[in-house]
Amino acid sequence: MTNIGTETAVPKTWPPMSAFTVSAGRRSLVRVGALAVTVLSLAIALTAAENPAALDEAALIIEASGKRFEFQVELAETPTERARGLMFRESLADDHGMLFDFGRPQPVAMWMRNTLIPLDILFIRSDGRISRITRDAQPLSDRVLQSGEPVRAVLELRGGLTAERNIQPGDRIIHPLFDEP
Repeated sequence: MTNIGTETAVPKTWPPMSAFTVSAGRRSLVRVGALAVTVLSLAIALTAAENPAALDEAALIIEASGKRFEFQVELAETPTERARGLMFRESLADDHGMLFDFGRPQPVAMWMRNTLIPLDILFIRSDGRISRITRDAQPLSDRVLQSGEPVRAVLELRGGLTAERNIQPGDRIIHPLFDEP
């Protein structure tokens, strides 16, 4: 069949449409096939949800208590990447995290829906200073975690890490995203 403008041309050699009907015996086979296609499509979608495309990564340093802590962070820059965050992850290495870039300073709210591991959530001003830390955010919680002031970004690290390394509000994040002092 060819589509030309608004007219559809059907070759004259094609049988009439009644020849394409499905007999009652084959109807169940067609339904099973349609169900199989639906299940396969759903399985592919769920696999994609659990294994998202790799995000860009970058080095990040936190200066705290006279020490420098180095991390490799995934960059969540688009609304879709920020909405997904670290959902469905079963672990997070001590030297890894996710940096959420909101593009400009603004009030930010986060939650832990579908996040399986506890996280420390660092709210970061445009100058790279940590304004607030939510420590050990509870996995799978819908509780809204507010920035408390306009921030440029959020950094998520393994839960408990900021307490272990004595990282506090006012400490500095070094990354190209933030203005140099």
